[in-house]
Formats: sequence, structure tokens, C-alpha cells
Amino acid sequence: MAKARVSPAIELEYDTFGDPKNPALLLVMGYTAQMVAWEEEFCKMLAAKNLFVIRFDNRDCGLSTKFDGVKVDVNAVIGAALTEEPMPQVPYTLSDMAKDAIGLLDFLKIEQAHVLGASMGGMIAQVLTIDYPQRVRTLTSVMSMSGEPEYGQSGPEAMEALLSIPPSDREGYIAHSPIYQAFHSMKYRSDENSKRAAARDYDRSYYPEGAPRQLAAIYATGRRTEQLRAVRTPTLVIHGKDDTLITPSGGERTAELIPNAKFVLIDDMGHDLPEPLWGEFVDLVVDFISKN
Repeated sequence: MAKARVSPAIELEYDTFGDPKNPALLLVMGYTAQMVAWEEEFCKMLAAKNLFVIRFDNRDCGLSTKFDGVKVDVNAVIGAALTEEPMPQVPYTLSDMAKDAIGLLDFLKIEQAHVLGASMGGMIAQVLTIDYPQRVRTLTSVMSMSGEPEYGQSGPEAMEALLSIPPSDREGYIAHSPIYQAFHSMKYRSDENSKRAAARDYDRSYYPEGAPRQLAAIYATGRRTEQLRAVRTPTLVIHGKDDTLITPSGGERTAELIPNAKFVLIDDMGHDLPEPLWGEFVDLVVDFISKN
């Protein structure tokens, strides 16, 4: 793992897998999730398919630059997004986060990359493709949405779990983690996996302060309806049938908006990527990339 200075104010923690001479695949993680949520073995599976795989911590997360002490009224931001009232000031938007990713490609001297984002990472990947089309060879948007609140609406149990506040001590944080299974794969969810990931994340970087700022960035960025209609980048949209956090209509709508996008719904996948599905997922992504 290493640090990349991607702008005067932002450093991103990143690492890579595979041969830098191979086509680059940039993995963009979701809301509050650290890059290690792209599990090492998963990244190695992709790299074994002749790809140069890059994962990184978004700003305000993991070991990348954090906006300590910067306040945001996230309820006011969400209210404005849902009512189309004037948007309050936010520390940053998804466009800023997409610019960070471009800065990382610049740092690594990569002209073009295949870009794959999950959840908020899918939103960032969409914005990156909209703002920097010449830098993106293919877009893969996973368990994500178009920024239109009427699509991909969360189920109440999933939203309650997402917004639940875990204890700040390590033991309590780990014990709390199975609540997020509310939106995981019904077949493959497990307390053991939840607690293992929670322990890993807590020990690497416990940073709840970044969550409201990232959430504000999602809502402040707003609808991407017309911008997605103008995308000409080859696009694959993947969603899990079990996803109750961003329900499948979020993916369906994204694919409907982007001309010629391919939409794939995966059985037994929720708002997660369980290990038993890695093989199917990797084959799907690699097959799509190889044809574009």
C-alpha cells in the first residue's frame, strides 16, 4: 500500500495487483467503506485475468485525507435534494471524489482505465465517466443508482440498519456489525463474515466522522438523468436480486438511461459481494471488458 498526492489538499491511500503493462481496472468503493472491502483475493482473481487492478480509499475514509472537524448539515442537504430547494453548502460532491480518482490515474501515469464502482462508488464511477469520458474505457456500475430518488429506494429495515450508530469501542462495534446483514445476500450472509470485516475495518481506520460528509456528497450531487443519457462509454450495470438498500430498480434505471448499457441481475447477491459469487462476478466483468 502507498500514498498518492492527487491534488494539493488530497492524498489517497492505494495499492495495486498485477502487471502495470496490462489494461488498468480502477475499483471505486462505496459509502464509508475502505478499499479493503475489495478483498485481496478478489483483486488477485481480477489481476489473474490480465488486468492491472487498482483499489484506493476515498477521501474521508480509510487512510486517505480526512476532513477533520468540517461540519455539514446532512439533514438540510437531504431535504433540499428531495424538495429541490436551494442546496446548502457541502464540503465536497461526487464530482470532487471523481476528480480524486482521476488524480490517482494521473499519479500512476494511466491514460485510460476500465472503471468499476460499487454503491456510492458506482455513483462516483458514473460521474467520472460523465466528467472525463476520454479517461474511461468501460464503466461497470454495481449495486448503484442514477441519483433519482424515485429509483432504487431503500427498504425500511435496510435504511434503519445503514443509519444505525454503532458503539465506538472495538468490541461493541464488532458486535453491532451483523445488523448490516439486513441488506446482504440472504443465502450467504453470516455473522462470522460480518464480524471479521468489522474487526478489520475498525483496526485499520475507525472514522465515523466522515460518514455525514460522504452522505451529503451523494445527495448534493443530485440527479444524473440527462448526463447519463449522453454517455457513450461501453457500460455494464450489475445488481443483486436481494439488494434492499439500493433496490434493483436503481440499476435498471441506470441501464435504461445509458445508451446500449448491458444490465445483469445476479441471483443471491444483495448489497454485498459474497465470496461464493466472486467467480461469476469476475467472469462477467472480464468478459465485458474483453469485448470493449
